[in-house]
Amino acid sequence: MRKKISIGATVVIALLCSLATFQATFLYLQNRFEQRYLSNALEEVRLGGKTGSQDTAQSGGSGSTGESDFIDRVTAKLSEVDGLFRRYYIGELDDDLLIDCVLDGYIIGTGDDYGAYYNTAEFEDFMNDLEGEVAGIGVNVIYNTDYKCIEVLNVIPDSPALEAGVEPGDLIWTVGDERELVADLGYYPAIGKLRGEIGTWAIFSVLRGEDYADEVDFRIQRARVTEITVMSHVYAVDESIGVIRVTGFDAGTPGQFAEAVEDLRKAGCDKLIIDLRYNPGGELNSIVAVLDYILPEGPIVRIMDADGNQVDAYYSEASELDMPMAVVVNSSTASAAELFTSAVKDYKKATIVGTVTYGKGCMQTTVPLSDNSAVSITYRMYNPPFSENYHGIGVIPDVEVELDEALADKNIYKITDEEDNQLAAAAASFGN
Repeated sequence: MRKKISIGATVVIALLCSLATFQATFLYLQNRFEQRYLSNALEEVRLGGKTGSQDTAQSGGSGSTGESDFIDRVTAKLSEVDGLFRRYYIGELDDDLLIDCVLDGYIIGTGDDYGAYYNTAEFEDFMNDLEGEVAGIGVNVIYNTDYKCIEVLNVIPDSPALEAGVEPGDLIWTVGDERELVADLGYYPAIGKLRGEIGTWAIFSVLRGEDYADEVDFRIQRARVTEITVMSHVYAVDESIGVIRVTGFDAGTPGQFAEAVEDLRKAGCDKLIIDLRYNPGGELNSIVAVLDYILPEGPIVRIMDADGNQVDAYYSEASELDMPMAVVVNSSTASAAELFTSAVKDYKKATIVGTVTYGKGCMQTTVPLSDNSAVSITYRMYNPPFSENYHGIGVIPDVEVELDEALADKNIYKITDEEDNQLAAAAASFGN
């Protein structure tokens, strides 16, 4: 069965269809990344919520006797506990928060590592993420450990930040009306103060110029902006090589990827290094479209049920990207990014360089509930075109290279081409 997916496909929240997508697993991975990889964080300042993408399906239950007995037991016990708190607790109870916590607790109790509950606001944010559009000011940022500030990595085109004059390299050092120091707040709390709803105002100050001696204040109205998930440049060590960094896969990624390839070709590059380090994954339509652009005719991904039976598959057309390629990965390359890695490896389209990837080869379905909240449930496995599933194992590189120990504490986005030994190993894979 041959199936093609439109790059611009949308999810219809109705009783009409189910759209298969990957979960980027950001909810599950966020604590892991914050604790272990804060110095390598890349974040877009936007409306908060869970990122990634998944399938959308119709909700419904079987209403079996076992389910009914379980619900009766839960209802009775929860009612008893709730009654005690409302009788004795000296604080105030937030009913909506309690409901969210109960459902979060249920998901945790199932043991589904990639399951999630989205309240109504979170689910709305999540659906917006599917289309690669978010609410915010429009900058990609990282944490600058030297100055304990938020550093602007780049400014998104046609964004409020660009119009206001925010520049790459700016250090955001205070946030909010009270000009709280990022160094005192911490990175993620400060990011939280930059995020907000469309039409509200982000207030912050930046340092720029020689020795960061100049201070500029900003008051920027938040709007909807298109995420930038693809960044590219000519490799500084060898101008025949182009480097494309993909930070995630959403609806905008395929177009951005193709544009990056063409720009690098125009710059004289005839070889590509695709950097997927710290890429947590993304949406199925997106990864299929990018791989269709790269791969020759044949399967891209095989969808398997719990019994190991193939229930679906997606295919590439005959046209392909005819350039020597290498792909750089690490232990935080996950989900759809691993499918990319394993697919180009299966077709021998690229040499894989770096360290063993994260190891997520399962899919989730996101089911809307009656109040426009939703739950995400792991329900399928996805296999590479020809090789075995890598869930819990990861994709093993062709050339295993650890990042130099001297660079371990340096943000990945601040490492230069000249000092990046993993990029150097990828470049060396092309030969003379």
